[in-house]
Amino acid sequence: MDIEILKSKVHRAVITEANLHYVGSLTLDEDLMDAANMIENEKVQVVNVNNGSRIETYLIKGKRGSGVCCLNGPAARQGAAGDIVIVISYARMSFDEAKQFKPWIVFPKDGNRL
Repeated sequence: MDIEILKSKVHRAVITEANLHYVGSLTLDEDLMDAANMIENEKVQVVNVNNGSRIETYLIKGKRGSGVCCLNGPAARQGAAGDIVIVISYARMSFDEAKQFKPWIVFPKDGNRL
């Protein structure tokens, strides 16, 4: 039996911008992506702490060290600059493998820095 479990999480990043007129996605500082073991185009869930919205989209690499966390396209309607979000990715694996798996969890500091 395979199950889906938490693979990676960026816990409480701050949205730096929302760009409605861009192809949909989440642009995230490449430093945060690396620390959370996330890759470009990976499917993620974005949970907005401020308004409760939960969306699925994919990642675009943001400039390394920039602190960027930008909702793009339709996702931009789900949050505003200053909102706090949790970015989550999941992995599918066997039940036994999942019992031993340890996810990557990142807690950004001010400015979405490590």
